[in-house]
Amino acid sequence: MPTPLATGVAEARPERVRGGGPRLTLLAAPAAMGVSGPTLTLTEAAHGLDVPAGAAAWLMTAYGIGMVVGTPLLSAAGGRRGPAGTVRAGAALVVLGAALALAAPNLPLAVAGRALEAAGAAGLNVAAFQIAGRDRSGRASGLVAIGSAVGGTTGLFAGAAVAGALGWRAALVLPLLSLLALAPALRLAGRAAGPETGARLGPGSGRRPSRTAPLPLDVLRDPGFRTAAGLMLALSTVNFALLYGAPRRVAALTGWSGVETGAAASVATLVGAVLSWQLVRAAPALGARRVRLLLVGGSLTAIALAAFAPWAAVVLVGSAASSLVTAGGQGLLTGAATERLPEARHGTAIGLFNLAFLIGVAVGPALAEALTGA
Repeated sequence: MPTPLATGVAEARPERVRGGGPRLTLLAAPAAMGVSGPTLTLTEAAHGLDVPAGAAAWLMTAYGIGMVVGTPLLSAAGGRRGPAGTVRAGAALVVLGAALALAAPNLPLAVAGRALEAAGAAGLNVAAFQIAGRDRSGRASGLVAIGSAVGGTTGLFAGAAVAGALGWRAALVLPLLSLLALAPALRLAGRAAGPETGARLGPGSGRRPSRTAPLPLDVLRDPGFRTAAGLMLALSTVNFALLYGAPRRVAALTGWSGVETGAAASVATLVGAVLSWQLVRAAPALGARRVRLLLVGGSLTAIALAAFAPWAAVVLVGSAASSLVTAGGQGLLTGAATERLPEARHGTAIGLFNLAFLIGVAVGPALAEALTGA
């Protein structure tokens, strides 16, 4: 399953982060698990919190909202205090949010806990990419991206499995697994900080960091950016709506348990994400217009298959198709979002583009619930 990428990759690259990729992956992957983890436990959550089944969908929507808010806020914190500060702030929010979600006696407090947890998870994701970005080879960043995608994909299965063993609340707090990598990540953050951070932001630098940033109106006015970000928002919304709805349809059609459904859905979305590489490879030969049409057509086909097919296998094909076009779209549309802009504005454009993706994370489950009334 495609997952959000951090917007705060550090500009300075003073040294390679040797051997840090796997540890940074362990920091980032549970953040993505939090997106999908509760999907198959919402009925139990609704019963436990004494609310209608549809209202429990807010436990997923709140996570997306928390990531939308947390990503830029903790990216900014990382710019001021470095990746170690981002790791500490993210970990504190994850622990606070998880504690609230575990203890909450009602839905509003559980939703608030999920939102806090998501903001912290977003910070850990940001920090992982900040630290990995110092590896000039690009291998560390690639491992973090792959790990984040795998985390989001396996979250369905992991959430159902831990809920079966420990209860439905356990599926709400999968991002706590990031704490296993906290100490190694802090060591890597200190090693990667290098002399440039202090020189750039320290009191003896001779200049002070800008306190305000201009509104990105030039980016928002660019037709290429608007087209790419709008399409990414649509693909992401569909993908996360199906993440919520498709496994529930599979369970209804087959009578499978949550663990069985989670395993099947995880495999389907993982296959789609892997196959997206073929779409990326074919994109130069197809051309930008055909690629956009293929992305739109694939997403619409995914909706039709997942929503209306009478066979579970075809519903899973729909999930895989959505994963394929969304993962491929993330890679292909990022370039389209920045190609007409000056290089100095690329970072801002990519940040806004990723926020469009995150809005889909928040809106998709709520939209699916509104349309299905499940």
